[in-house]
Amino acid sequence: MKNSREVYVIGSYSTRFTKWLDKSMKDLTRDAFLGVLEDAGMKTGKDMEFAWFSNCSMGTLWEQDLIRGHVSLSPLVEEGLFPERVPIINVEGACASASMAFHGAWKDILSGQCDVSLAIGVDKFYHPDMKTVVAAYEHGIDRLDKDRLVGEYKAVAAECGREFEIGPGHTVFMDTYAMQACWHMWKWGTTQEQIAIAASKNHYNGSLNPKAQYQFEVPVEKVLEDYMVSYPLTRSMCAPIGDGGAAAILCSGDYLQSLPSEVRDRAVKVAATVLATGKHRDISEPSLSKWAVDRAYTMADIGPQDVDVAEVHDATSFCEIYQSEMMGFCPPGKGGEFIESGATMLTGSLPINTSGGLVSKGHPVGATGLSMIYEVVTQLRGEAGPRQVPNARTALTENGGGVISTEEYACSITILQKP
Repeated sequence: MKNSREVYVIGSYSTRFTKWLDKSMKDLTRDAFLGVLEDAGMKTGKDMEFAWFSNCSMGTLWEQDLIRGHVSLSPLVEEGLFPERVPIINVEGACASASMAFHGAWKDILSGQCDVSLAIGVDKFYHPDMKTVVAAYEHGIDRLDKDRLVGEYKAVAAECGREFEIGPGHTVFMDTYAMQACWHMWKWGTTQEQIAIAASKNHYNGSLNPKAQYQFEVPVEKVLEDYMVSYPLTRSMCAPIGDGGAAAILCSGDYLQSLPSEVRDRAVKVAATVLATGKHRDISEPSLSKWAVDRAYTMADIGPQDVDVAEVHDATSFCEIYQSEMMGFCPPGKGGEFIESGATMLTGSLPINTSGGLVSKGHPVGATGLSMIYEVVTQLRGEAGPRQVPNARTALTENGGGVISTEEYACSITILQKP
């Protein structure tokens, strides 16, 4: 067992998220890998001892399952950029996959088995047959017992005086998030305008982010006027389909001390990373993200009041309202008011989704979690340019994936700190 149990991020990178029609999965893997090498000051990955590869679309859309990371990284091995014989573990946990890869790399270092480990996530959801893409998203629910999910949401709908329907022209994820939003509005008085404020704020942040898929502002009134996806969610409140890659290089404290000062000075400490699994629950219960964040705060020896900047999984803009409550940034039921107060703006007391969030930055499922980590690493390094949060020292990411009942099947909380 190595002496040092501290784990650091020395390389972090994300491609721009967009429609990469001219790039293959291997191309995006190359872009993410070369980008993270450059960020870490490495010419090759010769020191890497392990790799965790996150992806969700290769099997369902591109006919390459089982050995996705091995296939995607093999050209880099042949070119001498990635070392031979290094183990690669393929990770899949719906939208939380990339954060799971990060968690695995963290464990490599924490256990003392490795000094350097790679987490990389790549996905490509733009496909010639977009009907296939819509069908692929349903792999994020229990397809063996779909009727149970539908029944639970019909019960939620009945409680708040609405109807729950899924079918042609709908996606199960947007419909389930929409019903969660309807219940929250019924229970707590949250408004559609508050959801629109969250969306507009993130589109503004995305306009400042050269990596974002959408780089334009959308005023609140335009968010509300956009076409309805599933009430109360308009298109501007929903994350788009996208392609892209992201990666992180993690290392031990011992290895960090062997690196040049310019690399050491940009290193970010991993204070906590916690995974949680969803369950069938009553919608009034706290979610799995609450369970996970409480453990992460304990691990990092901090509380929500110590977080300077956060990225939360806003697959829809309602999620930012809800997760602000689950993260302890505001009391239960007060997320709408919290957003409306301006607290989560770049100039607010706790900026959230400075990247633009999923609704503006984009959401290539298997890359998303690592792109969130890239954003907060950039913030902690003071390299975020016009969207920089002053004096950011502690950052949090919340990344969910899949749907079971009224919560996600998987969740990751990561807390990073400036040393």
